[in-house]
Amino acid sequence: MNARSSEAAEASGRLHITVRTAAGTGRTPVSAFDDALHKAGVADFNLIRLSSVVPPRSDVVVSDEPLPMEHGDRLYCVYAAGHAELRGESTWAGLGWAYDEDHGGLFVEHHSGSEASVRELVEMSMQDMARRRERDFGPVHQAVIGAHCVDQPVCALAIATFEVRGWDDARA
Repeated sequence: MNARSSEAAEASGRLHITVRTAAGTGRTPVSAFDDALHKAGVADFNLIRLSSVVPPRSDVVVSDEPLPMEHGDRLYCVYAAGHAELRGESTWAGLGWAYDEDHGGLFVEHHSGSEASVRELVEMSMQDMARRRERDFGPVHQAVIGAHCVDQPVCALAIATFEVRGWDDARA
């Protein structure tokens, strides 16, 4: 999100949530995760993980638009990360979300060894969570990505970015 779209979202009273995916490779699982973060455009943030609830008056979009930032800013997010370290092993990560304009929505995050498994886990989790709340949040959307280990560890990352905050921001 650039500064102009951030200001427009703030002026409209809407939260702009971007969903992005990336696969990374590195000599260690940590560096593979960092490579995936870099490819997703979120490597230089301090990630603050949220519990997956989407507030009302939010827009959830799949986008890789740059986020406004200074090195080390806080990024409120929901993410799934899967890792594979053994040659021939695959990993998949995905986010699912459903949203109702009046009540808000939910994200779910899963990782597994296959795309089909991640997609099924997302569907089952969303069904259970909606039933538990006795709400129909609408259709389930998904963003899923895989990575295959050839000779170095890999990471599959799906991340939803909610908001960027600087350390000097009084609204922390």
